[in-house]
Amino acid sequence: MSEHKIKPVTIQDDKYRFDAFKNGEVLFGKKGHLPAMGWNSWNAFGSGNNEELTKAMADKMIELGLDKYGYTYVVLDDGCYASKRVEGHLASDAEKFPSGFLAMSDYIHSKGLKYGMYNDVGDRLCSGLEVGTVGYEEIDCQDYIKWKIDYIKVDNCYNIWDNATFSCPKNAKYTFAPDIKGIRLVKVSAGVEAGNEALEYSIADAVITGDRGYIESGYATGIGTFDGTSPDASPVSELSSEVHFNVNVSEDAEYDLYVDARCRTIEGSGSWLQVAVGTNYYYDDLLVDSVDTEICTDKPIRIKLSKGENVIRLMNHRRQENTLTSYAKIQECFEKLAPEKDILFSICEWGKTQPHNWGYKVGDSWRILNDITFQVGSDGNPGTVSWEGAYTTSVTAQYNKAVIMDEFAGLDKGWNDPDMLVIGMNGMTDTMNKTHMTMWCMLNSPLMLGMDLRRVEKNDDIYKIITNADLIALNQDTLGVQAKRIFTSKGVKPDTTYLRDNDRVDVLAKPLSDGSVALSFINVSLGFREDRISISPELIREYIGGKMKDADNFVNASKYKVKNLWTKEESVVEANEVAEKGFNVSGLAATDNLTLRIIPM
Repeated sequence: MSEHKIKPVTIQDDKYRFDAFKNGEVLFGKKGHLPAMGWNSWNAFGSGNNEELTKAMADKMIELGLDKYGYTYVVLDDGCYASKRVEGHLASDAEKFPSGFLAMSDYIHSKGLKYGMYNDVGDRLCSGLEVGTVGYEEIDCQDYIKWKIDYIKVDNCYNIWDNATFSCPKNAKYTFAPDIKGIRLVKVSAGVEAGNEALEYSIADAVITGDRGYIESGYATGIGTFDGTSPDASPVSELSSEVHFNVNVSEDAEYDLYVDARCRTIEGSGSWLQVAVGTNYYYDDLLVDSVDTEICTDKPIRIKLSKGENVIRLMNHRRQENTLTSYAKIQECFEKLAPEKDILFSICEWGKTQPHNWGYKVGDSWRILNDITFQVGSDGNPGTVSWEGAYTTSVTAQYNKAVIMDEFAGLDKGWNDPDMLVIGMNGMTDTMNKTHMTMWCMLNSPLMLGMDLRRVEKNDDIYKIITNADLIALNQDTLGVQAKRIFTSKGVKPDTTYLRDNDRVDVLAKPLSDGSVALSFINVSLGFREDRISISPELIREYIGGKMKDADNFVNASKYKVKNLWTKEESVVEANEVAEKGFNVSGLAATDNLTLRIIPM
């Protein structure tokens, strides 16, 4: 892919800045949605999906009664478009979807289901089709409204402002600051430099914030944001770094700031520099366009300093800001063209720019990692998935990250999305399927089926798993709170510690709208675990009491009704027995779970 010569959009509104990420302001879209439920074409068919298959899936959803359980969205993923635009517009692949997208929409809606489509914020789709939304946002939104979509999934391949998957590696220049060695400040008097009043600071005088940046060979490097598709960094850490120089001056004045820096175009080192004093931005651009150079520029940056102490911030938050503005541009068009429509917006940039920090501003959900599997199926072939893997393409890799991200999710924000359900794919046993379903329901993940539904029959094992009404009720509970991990056999702080060693048992607690609590004991490992684990009502209140409907009533109940949500067994347990034994488990088979709904009486 050739290198683009244009630059990212100039950010003129502070609401798109990194500094606004934590202010809680929703920019576009409507909040209050529970996690989406439906079927997506990718895991079953990849780019091989077509009109006949999609109609068969919609028919099967009705035949199986999946819509009665909440599965209502039918989403066309990548591979459905013509390879080029037609007079600037998106068009269906004439062989795969000969009747067109409006006819597809009408068919799905005629079944009482909802219609979803797919695109990408880059200049092409992940499949390589050259029909990405960038530069065509308003035209595409017009077409999507014409096609009566209810849901859109927007990918991040070929993002021209990031070194995203399949994009140009040199675009790292946009996503990191130069390597910084020091700064020099020259006071400006009557519009010219007052040459005898200069201040110099080396990197040894600076403070590096966050966990991404570090000093190497006299330079601060890594001044930007962790790539979230890597499993190496915890999602609850300080994921972005800045270089701060504390400067004390005797009066209000303008200064020319000279940055001693080295520009490069590799992960961790770029050439885009943002300069701010406090929250006032003074510079936001490339110091050099593309070449590696030991000295970026001698060009000064004019800034204002106030009498006393000032904090000069050198940084690059463009990895997140550019992606936010790309997704916001699509939502802006929907709001402009059809403000009355409520289109669910699924951000699919694989956690690359840490969307759990900003996704709530523009989306209903945000993917947290790469695809759960890269081995998708085809017509009649279910594809293959792994329970665990060394990188991110597995069930447990997704779970291990999502399970400590509960504070980023909610009805007023949106949902962490650890990708579509892989129930029914090769590599998954019935036990794995049950625990996978449990994990996604407890985590308030969107429940998007990915299997070929023609392989499912009423009351078979797969059907019983995906229609477990008690589990679905946890995911769709109107309180809208993601479960919190309140215990792990690893003996670390359970709710914020990022664990990738799967040889463990976790316990998750989820408050529900009727005052009850869902408690799930999960054996994450591929071997039998003998752990004897007891959870008290007090421990549950300690971790999730602030989110429970009535925590005191739960803890002080005289007895509890306990239902096993997989076996459907129910029992009533007296408070004195709970005080003695807690809610407990004694051993779990490999990849198994015990999930209870505990109702205070």
